[in-house]
Amino acid sequence: MSGPDAETPSAIQICRIMRPDDANVAGNVHGGTILKMIEEAGVIISTRHCNSQNGERCVAVLARVERTDFLSPMCIGEVAHVSAEITYTSKHSVEVQVNVMSENILTGTKKLTNKATLWYVPLSLKNVDKVLEVPPVVYSRQEQEEEGRRRYEAQKLERMQTKWRNGDITQPILNPEPNTVSYSQSSRVTMKLMDEVAGIVAARHCKTNIVTASVDAINFHDKIRKGCVITISGRMTFTSNKSMEIEVLVDADPVVDNSQERYRAASAFFTYVSLSQDGRSLPVPQLVPETEDEKKRFEEGKGRYLQMKAKRQGQAEPQP
Repeated sequence: MSGPDAETPSAIQICRIMRPDDANVAGNVHGGTILKMIEEAGVIISTRHCNSQNGERCVAVLARVERTDFLSPMCIGEVAHVSAEITYTSKHSVEVQVNVMSENILTGTKKLTNKATLWYVPLSLKNVDKVLEVPPVVYSRQEQEEEGRRRYEAQKLERMQTKWRNGDITQPILNPEPNTVSYSQSSRVTMKLMDEVAGIVAARHCKTNIVTASVDAINFHDKIRKGCVITISGRMTFTSNKSMEIEVLVDADPVVDNSQERYRAASAFFTYVSLSQDGRSLPVPQLVPETEDEKKRFEEGKGRYLQMKAKRQGQAEPQP
């Protein structure tokens, strides 16, 4: 294995065939379906590792998903191969790197569709508010540990810098104007993935076949406690010529506990693109921000878009 060595396996693979209910009407598998498989692989390997030594039993809980790019679409009838590997452990967290390959079982052709990095923390089964220590892994090279520590510190800093507006709850607007934020805004109580709500927002805005292009870091700010009703809200924040950024907010309402107020549990930015029937990229209707807050979020989204565009261009340039 290229990653760290340990007494228990540090890599696993899960796979399953994509069914019609996993995809949209155009046959493209929902990004949320892939994200769910990525998370399942991550929780299996991290929970297994965190219980590899004698001690208090625990379950690994997802704390953060780094930016995930959807490199190639997956279709109905293809087999998704999801491989997960533990690449770093700190005292209280586990880094898991996941690759997703699609396989055409008729031709045997395989292609990389997704790469993702996830961070988990172990919580005690006896007390879910208690974070346990993570068994260390043994690295085959010292550089692996140093590189992992740098990634750990970087994501820790980003989490600290993440700002979310606890009182900022989106409300439905009656008869909004087309291509405004209010027109495509979606809010629904659901336990399904955030990608579904983002997809509704994108589809309302474009009224075409839309697919997930990327997911910015998903930050889980607080645990979703038993007895809470979950509201997942999505709103469009920015459009370029051929992409849309949707902010997704997850709020938890402890309806059985009057002593607690509604709180922000998670947040993320999803990027979608519009496709024609033959899979070609289509222009996106430009978003019309109306309020000062919408204009501010539009400029912030534009900044994220330009920053990522510059990063991709830098990676594409040949190294001297």
